[in-house]
Amino acid sequence: MSTVIEQAVEARLIASAPRMPSIPATLRYDVRDPYAVRMAFPAAATLEGVDVSWTFARELLAAGVDQAAGDGDVRVRPYGYDRTVLEFHAPEGTAIVHVRTGELRRFLKRAAALVPAGREHLHLDVDGDLAELLRDAC
Repeated sequence: MSTVIEQAVEARLIASAPRMPSIPATLRYDVRDPYAVRMAFPAAATLEGVDVSWTFARELLAAGVDQAAGDGDVRVRPYGYDRTVLEFHAPEGTAIVHVRTGELRRFLKRAAALVPAGREHLHLDVDGDLAELLRDAC
């Protein structure tokens, strides 16, 4: 059984410029980091012209498809009947994208099949992570 899920999604970047076309993005879930999801954007979709990815809590994404969630660098909230807004805040500015809620729910369902919510701690290697930290400290 695979321990990584990747799912392409269509995101619509919201900007002050005229309506922009959809941009590809990839959602990723890895059992080795069971509390997190990653959303990656290709270089062509960013102002800097480099690949950009954001890592945030799976729980934040799950909560945000139903009600506004987050008050830090990543915020998620429903938008209308079938969209979810993801806001990414950085010192350089804020990026706001719309993603179809159905795509997010499908991704979350696949992640939950690998690691059910509330069972993430069973997939952590605390001893291994601690040994690696201590090895790097010496």
